[in-house]
Amino acid sequence: MLVNRYPRDMRGYGQNAPNPQWPNNAKVAVQFVLNYEEGGENCVLHDDDASEAFLSDIPGAAQWPGQRHWNMESIYEYGARAGFWRLHRLFTGADIPLTIYGVASALARNPEQVAAMKAADWEIASHGLKWVEHKDMPAEEESAAIAEAQRLHAEVVGTPPRGWYTGRCSQNTVRLVAETQAFDYISDTYDDDLPYWREYGDHDQLIIPYTLEANDMRFATSPGWITGEQFFSYLKDAFDILYAEGTAGAPKMMTIGLHCRLIGRPGKIAGLQRFIEHIQSHADVWCPRRIDIAQHWAIHHPHQRRARPSTMDRDTFVTSYGGIFEHSPWIAEGAYELELGPAHDCAAGIHNALCRVFRSASEEDRLNVLKAHPDLAGKLAAAGRLTAESTNEQTSAGLDMLTDDERESFTALNTSYMDKHGFPFIIAVRDHDKTSILAAFHRRIGNTRDTEFAEACRQVERIAEFRLQDMFA
Repeated sequence: MLVNRYPRDMRGYGQNAPNPQWPNNAKVAVQFVLNYEEGGENCVLHDDDASEAFLSDIPGAAQWPGQRHWNMESIYEYGARAGFWRLHRLFTGADIPLTIYGVASALARNPEQVAAMKAADWEIASHGLKWVEHKDMPAEEESAAIAEAQRLHAEVVGTPPRGWYTGRCSQNTVRLVAETQAFDYISDTYDDDLPYWREYGDHDQLIIPYTLEANDMRFATSPGWITGEQFFSYLKDAFDILYAEGTAGAPKMMTIGLHCRLIGRPGKIAGLQRFIEHIQSHADVWCPRRIDIAQHWAIHHPHQRRARPSTMDRDTFVTSYGGIFEHSPWIAEGAYELELGPAHDCAAGIHNALCRVFRSASEEDRLNVLKAHPDLAGKLAAAGRLTAESTNEQTSAGLDMLTDDERESFTALNTSYMDKHGFPFIIAVRDHDKTSILAAFHRRIGNTRDTEFAEACRQVERIAEFRLQDMFA
C-alpha cells in the first residue's frame, strides 16, 4: 500500500525535454484554437439556474438568477452571427486550419457554422456538453455529461470528437475523460510547452496542454488586453522566443486560444491578423490542428511505461535503492516513508529523498554509514569483496591498476586516516584520478575530525548521486 504520496507532477520533462521532431524540421508548431461556446452558455432557456457571467465585454458581469440577461445573450450571439464569419474568412484566407473546441449543445444550435467548419477541414474537438462550471458536479453527474457530450457531438457533426477540453473543469475531469479511452488527446492542463503522456490504469492518455495566457480571454479579464496591438505584441514576443529556442535545437508548441465573441470584434482581430502575417514571414513554422499534433506525437513519441519510484511498493523500493548508500538499506526504508511524488521519479528526486534521511539521522547512524565504506585500494578490493558499485567506482579511477609503491602508499594513508578520524577516507572517485585522489588524501588527513566527518558525509552523498545517475540512465 502506498503511503504519503503527492499526486502533482512538478517535474515534467525536466531539463531534457524531447525534440518533438515536427514535420519538415519546423522550429515551432503554432496551433490556433477557436472556442465555440455561443448557444451553450448558462441561460435559463437552456434549463440553467441563471444567466452567463463569464468571458464577455460586460465589466464585472454577474449571473442573474432565474432571469435572462438580454445584453449577455446578445454578446454571445455576436460571436455566432458576426465574429465567427470574420474569423472564418481570416483563417481560410491564410490557409491555416483551426481546432474548434465545440460545446456540443452550442454546435447543435449553430448548424451553418458547423457546416463551414467541416468544409474548411477544421478539427471539431469536444468542449463539453454545456459551457458551465464542472467544479461542483458529483463525479457520476460529470461522467454522464461527458457521455452525453460525446453522443450529441457525433450526432451533430457526424463523427465523434477525438480531442477534449472542458475549460471550466473539476478535479475529476481529466481522469473521467481518460477513463472513456475515447480520445486521442485531452487538453485540460496548462503545464507544458509540449505534449506528454499520463497513465490511467492500463490506459496511456496523451495530454496536449492548452493556454490561458496567449488567449483572447484576456480581453475580458483584468489584467488583460485592451487593444489588438497589445494582443499582437504579446503573441509576437512569445513566438519569437519559441522560434529562437527551436532554432537552437529545442522546438516547442505554441497555442493561441480564441473566442468568436471576443477576437471576432473588428478592433481586436487586427492584432491577430498582424500576428498571422508575422509567423508567415518566417520559414519552418508548422500550423497544425491539435489532432495533427496528437497523431504526430503518438508516432514519434509513443508512451513507454517504466518503473516509477513513487508508485513502487515498499519491498521493491528498498530492493532497488537500498544499496545506494553502502550497506545501509535503512536509508531507503526511511525515504519510502517520505512524501514522494512524480518529481521523485528521477535520479535527482531519489537522491534528494535518500539524502534527507541520511542528513536527519543521528551522528552515530551516519558514522556507521561511513564505516560501511571500504578503504580505497584496500584489502577488500584485493580480495574481490567489494560491492559491485564500489568495484566499478574504484576501477574507473584506475585504483585496480596500482604499482607496488602506489599500493603501499594507499595502505599507509588508509591506516593513518582511520587511526586519526575513526572512519575510512571517503571520496567520490569518479570526480578524480589517481593523482588527485592522492593529493586529496594528503590534504584532508590533517583536518580535524569534525571537518572530515562533514566532508566524508558530503562525499557519501556524491557517491550516491553517481550511482543513481547510472541507474536512471
